[in-house]
Amino acid sequence: MIRYDVLRQKYIKAMSEIERECFDDPWSEEMLAGELDNPLAFYVVALCGERVVGYAGMHKVLDEAYITNVAVTADFRRRGIADALMEHLFGECRDSGIDYITLEVREDNTGAQRLYEKNGFEMCGRRVKYYGGVTDALIYSRYGLLK
Repeated sequence: MIRYDVLRQKYIKAMSEIERECFDDPWSEEMLAGELDNPLAFYVVALCGERVVGYAGMHKVLDEAYITNVAVTADFRRRGIADALMEHLFGECRDSGIDYITLEVREDNTGAQRLYEKNGFEMCGRRVKYYGGVTDALIYSRYGLLK
């Protein structure tokens, strides 16, 4: 059974391992730990027992939010965890009066693009060679979180 918790220091090491598994340019433990003290940050962690199997985070600025990370370890994918993590982010947005949320995703990460589109995001732009000076980022946004 999967349960969810807010970001805590005890999850940072496991989150950094998932970062290395999921991303070409992973956040370090130090970067993730820095989010603990960031008043703009909100992170939710997915747990199976005591094992961190995924997490998602965002920064909230005034009336909008920016998703920083969504990651689920390979052996727990396709179980609805990423969708549940997104719902936790959306709930935090609603609780904070935020109606607009945005993110960037690699143009070659079609799995993530499907996740975002399924959760109401629409592609609204592109950042050319954003990732490593090679791969474009697609900008996705969702309005209407408060409806």
